[in-house]
Amino acid sequence: MFDYLIETENTSDMPESYLRENGIDYTYLPYRIDDHLYTRENELSSEEFYRQMRSGRMPITSQVNPEEAKKFFLEKKKICKNILHLSLSSGISGTYNSARLAAQEVMEEDPSVNIIVIDTLCASMGVGLVIDKAVKMRKQGLSMEENAARIREMIPHCVHAFTVDDLNHLYRGGRVSRTAALIGTVAGIKPILNVNDEGKLIPVTKVRGRKKALLKLVDYMEEHIGPYRTSEDTFFISHGDCLEDAEFVRDEITKRFGMKACMINVLSATIAAHAGPGTVALFFMGDNR
Repeated sequence: MFDYLIETENTSDMPESYLRENGIDYTYLPYRIDDHLYTRENELSSEEFYRQMRSGRMPITSQVNPEEAKKFFLEKKKICKNILHLSLSSGISGTYNSARLAAQEVMEEDPSVNIIVIDTLCASMGVGLVIDKAVKMRKQGLSMEENAARIREMIPHCVHAFTVDDLNHLYRGGRVSRTAALIGTVAGIKPILNVNDEGKLIPVTKVRGRKKALLKLVDYMEEHIGPYRTSEDTFFISHGDCLEDAEFVRDEITKRFGMKACMINVLSATIAAHAGPGTVALFFMGDNR
């Protein structure tokens, strides 16, 4: 039994086996394809979701609302009244604010409950990176308050770097113009993006060709890793149904830095809906974002 729970959302993209092993549960950001609403209870398999995206069926995502978040916390407090909730960036989704409002309401109704909701300013396995640090610090015996304080100090050093294979998904999400998407697609331009200090998704550079884009992720790591360059630290890679490309990035990092501790997992439907199949995202601790 833990002194406190660590919870999150499905958009952390962490493997279910990892979450189960560490007693971590999550709220779920639903999505809709055509007239079908998919939730935690009836989600598509990863293979089917990407098959539908590649066939041209575009998902529409929703945030967790305050009522759903409150229901989640009420269930969790039956297990433990101390909860550390690590949320998807407020610069990307309103889910953090829903969790914050729900936690406040639950604590007002039951003062014996203590819920700390942290805006990680991260996405996908960037949130997973934060979760992994929180899990390790809980094992080391840090209290929930100590853990939360360390996490807040760590967040500015959680670096994201990713590339997409199809610019049209970024256009749909308002990240690039229609003209840029059309020209970039024809010219084989691949953008490199990150999540900045405000937790917002921004383009940082672009290259021509898929392999160059994957190698640019490793270059970005070299530019930003700073004092965290150690073979003992773990880096994370999520991918939009392109495992071989993710493994290529992992192997390049191992060759260049000697780092071997890596966790790879597929992008959840909510994140992939905005990034698309072929996305490769790299997450690591660095000097700055």
